[in-house]
Amino acid sequence: MHVSDERKKRMGLSFADILRKAVLAWVIAAAAEYLLLPGSARGLEGLDGIAQMSLPRMALTAAAIFILLSAVSRVLPLRAERWMLFAGAGALAAVSLCASFTWAFLAAWMLVLGVLLVYALGGWNGTRPAQPMPCAEQAGWKWLTAAGAIAFFTLVSLWTVCRVYSFSTPTFDFSIFAQMFYSMKTEGLPITTVERDGALSHFAVHVSPIYYLLLPFYWLAPTPATLQVLQAAVLATAVIPLWKLGKQHGLTPPLRTMLCFLLLLYPAYAGGASYDIHENAFLTPLILWLFYGIDRKNGAVTAAAALLTLMVKEDAAVYVAVIAVYLLLRSALTRDRQWGLTAGGLMLGSALIWFAVVTGYLSTSGDGVMTYRYNNFIFDGSGSLFAVIKAVLLCPAKAIFECVDAEKLAFIGLTMGALAFLPLLTRRYERLILLIPYLLVNLMSDYQYQHDIFFQYTYGATACLFYLVAVNLADWKAGTRQIAALGAALCVSAGCFCGQILPVALRYPSYCLTYSGYYDSLREVLDVVPDGASVAATTFYTTYLSQRPELYDIRYSSQDHILGCEYMVLGVTDKNSFKKCAVDGKNGYENFVIFLEQNGYERIAACEGKLEIYERK
Repeated sequence: MHVSDERKKRMGLSFADILRKAVLAWVIAAAAEYLLLPGSARGLEGLDGIAQMSLPRMALTAAAIFILLSAVSRVLPLRAERWMLFAGAGALAAVSLCASFTWAFLAAWMLVLGVLLVYALGGWNGTRPAQPMPCAEQAGWKWLTAAGAIAFFTLVSLWTVCRVYSFSTPTFDFSIFAQMFYSMKTEGLPITTVERDGALSHFAVHVSPIYYLLLPFYWLAPTPATLQVLQAAVLATAVIPLWKLGKQHGLTPPLRTMLCFLLLLYPAYAGGASYDIHENAFLTPLILWLFYGIDRKNGAVTAAAALLTLMVKEDAAVYVAVIAVYLLLRSALTRDRQWGLTAGGLMLGSALIWFAVVTGYLSTSGDGVMTYRYNNFIFDGSGSLFAVIKAVLLCPAKAIFECVDAEKLAFIGLTMGALAFLPLLTRRYERLILLIPYLLVNLMSDYQYQHDIFFQYTYGATACLFYLVAVNLADWKAGTRQIAALGAALCVSAGCFCGQILPVALRYPSYCLTYSGYYDSLREVLDVVPDGASVAATTFYTTYLSQRPELYDIRYSSQDHILGCEYMVLGVTDKNSFKKCAVDGKNGYENFVIFLEQNGYERIAACEGKLEIYERK
């Protein structure tokens, strides 16, 4: 959407003008603040440079630049402001690269500058409200998509259930949820003893009431394996809102099927189930439903999806808030404002209030907010997430630098590369707001599991990336270009799926078939522990023993809780569980057994060389 300079003079500043000037003022002020640092403090590897910056000074500088730009707006061409934005970012890139050069950092800056160059050359294309385009429905494609979802459900169920039956699920985190659901079934509350070495509501660690949606199904088959099947079902349902989004944006049935298969083969999607059930699995289907409700202007669907997303976890508010900001920007930049501004404002307000409430609860009455995962940005020692925001505002180069450090490059290839970078292929720049979850949750943090496709932290960003794929494709002229682009992404994802996911997924069914007799003997020995008895166990036996009110992990349990248990279940070869007992030249296991015998425990059963059970006499 281009507005001539003459028309701009008559109309005054539009929202797009104000937004462009604000971003330009921030970039110039941030570059100036960085240039004020002595050369020795400009390195981005640490936090010393950011600690020397002044947010008030930068804010005043940005405000002055914004006022100046507004004052000369009648004589300064729009194109000049766009080129100034490119130049300001280029200056920041040059100085930061001189201070902390890596090839990945250079590539990241080239990507950012490439986007800004396209903007400088062509401006903003504008956006329009999503309008469904008529296309003939073909039931065959819908059934093919359903078959793909069933195949995905079967694979993930088989994979994760066999993890349970092959004694491959550790205390952290699956045994926590296995005991939690047992407590929810028997007492109605999410109480665990194994999570924090004592009776505690899991919601004091993570506020996840969404789990109660699974409780009726768990009642039907109250075993740990049921939880794995339920997670696979939740993940498979994401094709429903994704199919509907494709239809809403005019994608043909074949393209919708390709899009859904892209999700099912996306390596970070099935891979996220690798370490068993987590509440984050709800994020992908719920956020896709939220996008669908927004684009359909359906208040009921939007409200329900937003509310349920907030119920997933305390940090799920980030996704709702980012989508709300996107909706507000999209609405403000078009004439389609009334519904979008109202819905976006309500969503943003609700997300911020919920986040403040739950993080306040966790800080005062719970286990605290896990801000340590962003210690690479918390420059003032406050332990506050606000320090992360201040760091990014003060030094955007730091954020870019952290997103592309060496250990994250493979993750970028397996996530953004597996989508053939389609989420980036747009000139509707307000959509780039939806990259924030991917950058913030998966790339900015130095917590290694947040940029690993085999952990659950990818699910929220995945929904945003797939929405971007759908709407970006819908902007292209229907035809072979869409098919070629989506086909390329599908081929890359399929290759990554076969190379990265299938070998891991099929490993556990193979274990169950190959060592079935051995696992049966383990279960036979474990069954000597009576139902309801208090138990302390090593990590890979806590899942099997989780259906009881009192359970502890030996590695993380206090001596008082260990000695308070009636039974000890010991994995003989589990060296990590006995590290704290490894003194006086003996291995930890031997010392722990001596400790038990000195306190009146006797061995009552064993699977020689693998498992021993002790009872307090």
